[in-house]
Parts: sequence; structure tokens; C-alpha cells
Amino acid sequence: MKHLIAASVASACLLAAQDAARPKNTYHSSGGASAAPRLVSPEVRPDRTIVFRLRAPEATRVTLSFAGSKAMSKDDSGVWSGTVGPVEPEIYQYNFVVDGVRILDPGNPNLKNGRAIDASIVEVPGNPPRFDELQSVPHGALHIRTYLSTPLKRPRKLYVYTPPQYDLEPNRRFPVLYLRHGSGDNEENWSDTGRAGVILDNLIAQHKAAPMLIVMPNGDTDGSWAGGSSPEGIEMLSQELLSDIIPMIDRTYRVTPGRENRAITGLSMGGGQAFTIGLKHLDLFAWVGEFSSGLVSDTEFRLEKHLPGFLDHPDDVNKKLKLLFLSCGTEDPRYPGQLDLTDNLKQHNIRYVWYPTPGVHEWKVWRHALAEFAQKVFQEAH
Repeated sequence: MKHLIAASVASACLLAAQDAARPKNTYHSSGGASAAPRLVSPEVRPDRTIVFRLRAPEATRVTLSFAGSKAMSKDDSGVWSGTVGPVEPEIYQYNFVVDGVRILDPGNPNLKNGRAIDASIVEVPGNPPRFDELQSVPHGALHIRTYLSTPLKRPRKLYVYTPPQYDLEPNRRFPVLYLRHGSGDNEENWSDTGRAGVILDNLIAQHKAAPMLIVMPNGDTDGSWAGGSSPEGIEMLSQELLSDIIPMIDRTYRVTPGRENRAITGLSMGGGQAFTIGLKHLDLFAWVGEFSSGLVSDTEFRLEKHLPGFLDHPDDVNKKLKLLFLSCGTEDPRYPGQLDLTDNLKQHNIRYVWYPTPGVHEWKVWRHALAEFAQKVFQEAH
């Protein structure tokens, strides 16, 4: 009993000491009156002008890189600002240059991703909404799959878009488009920067495109130019596509079998991959495209070298190919080479569809090209 009383007294003394040393609560969840207000950047105004802001009180010079370079001005609080526009409804990339150092907009979480995060993104909505703008329509799903690449001997990732009908119609099978990215990007970019799923959602809702799966793999073996553009790199990626990716998609998803239900296209580096892989394997692909490919635009490109025998039997090629689709921006340096390619195909009586669109080597061009291509493939079944 004496021990219990002593323990109780000691505990009471300890609590009293702790209460005496306890600090007073002075916390305010508002952050206090001295907290700096959050900057809004970018601010897209109803008249389609855009205001960009950056807090950099110690900087001596700040410029905005947005379709050129524009000097920004600083106010008394150390906030730099600049206004552009009005501009056309579109998705734009930009940066700040602070005392010679290029930075992203710290007030904007929307980024252009890839092998490196190199730009911030601002979107100017359209009225009516743009073809690549999120609309009030049924939406598909985006899956991320991991697989073991046999030629590279390491795990790799790819993205798969499934249309709204995939979940709503469990007994239905779907055709597949294999969509390849450009140099500097990765498997994420066609769904993120390219808005592939958004474009297809809108087209399917308008009954302009057949519901399809879109498979977006990584088209680079080692992060270098050669890893996605050299003959050795393209051959390795071809092996990966044919041996690993297509079999995985066929056994994992409800896909319609047969070459008539398989298409391949891509942009820039991925366009060269799609063009050569697809036309070498007409037993697997009936629909082939390329957007702004540097490979096929090069002055030294020779069809007979990259595709031996392709020009020798045009009737056979035309019989197998349901679509050969070529596209490029009209201000892209690759444009003249694309015209040379169309001339060569025409001389050999090989059918193709040529879709030029205003722009340089940029995502605006490729989103339009994808929308046009998607409206042409799988239309017989649709």
C-alpha cells in the first residue's frame, strides 16, 4: 500500500512538472498575415489572353519563352509578369528564363513530360471545345502495364487506352492501334501531351471513329538517338513489339484477331519506326502511318534499302494495305522530304493518303494527324 501511494505521488509530481514546462499554443492555420499570397500563373482570360507571373525579387532580368521571347516586367513586390495574346484555342508550352537560366513555372503543375521535364503547359479552351479538349462524353480508361523486354532483358512499361465500350460491352472484342512516340519522349507522352485518349473519346462519341484500343510503348532502347532511330535500334524495337508487346496485348485484352484489326503509326522517331516495322510486316498490320518522320524525310532515305522488295510488287502491297497514311507540318523542315516520299510512292503506283497540316515539328500537328488517322482506320468493321 505504501508503494502504491508513493507511485501515485511521484506520477502527480511528474505531470505537474510537465504542465509547468508546456509551451503556449500560438499556431494559426491561416499562416499568419505575413504569408505571401499564392500567385496565379498562368491566368487564361476570357478574351484568350494569358498572363504569366513569377515571384523572383532578386532577379535582374526575366523573359517568357512562348512562341518566341518576351521580356517581363517587375512590380514593387518582386513579382514579374507578362501578357500574350489573344491566342487561338490550343495547348501551348512555355518556360521562364531568369538571369539566363531556363526554369519551369513554379505556379503551374501542368508539365510537358518525357525523358526530361522541359516545359510548362497552358491550355486555352475553345468554344465549342477543341477536338483534343476534355468534353462531356463517355470516357475510356488508361492502363499502365509492365512487361519483360526480351531483346533488352529488362522490365519496361507501356500505356493502354481502352474505349468506353470496353467496360460497357464485356462480350465485345476491339481492334488495336500501336502508337509510337518521338525522340525525347516516352510511353507516357501520347496519352498526356498528345491527348490520345481524349481525342478518341470525342471521336467515338461523335461516331467518327471505331472504338479501339491504343497501345503506347516506349520507343527508345537507351535514351540516345541511335536507340530509337538507327537500323539496329529499330530492329531491336521491332523484335520487342512482335515478340513481347503484341502477344501480351493479345492474351491480356479482348482484341479482335487478324491483321485487318491491327494498325501502327507514330510521330517523328516513332513515325520512322512505325513506317518501317509496319511495312515490313504486312502479315501483321493492314493500316500503317507516319507523322513527320525524319527517317523517311532524309535526303539519303531510300525505300529499297529500308524495305527491300517493297517497290517491286505494288499490286500486292495495295492489296494488303488498307491504308498508308503520311502526315507532316507544312512549316516542318521535314516537309520537302515527305513530298519526295509521296512522289516516289506515286511513281511506283502505291496508294497512300497524304495529310499536311499547318505547323512545325510540334504536338499541335501530331494531335491533328492522330485525329485524322483514327477516323480512317478500322472503318470497315465500324
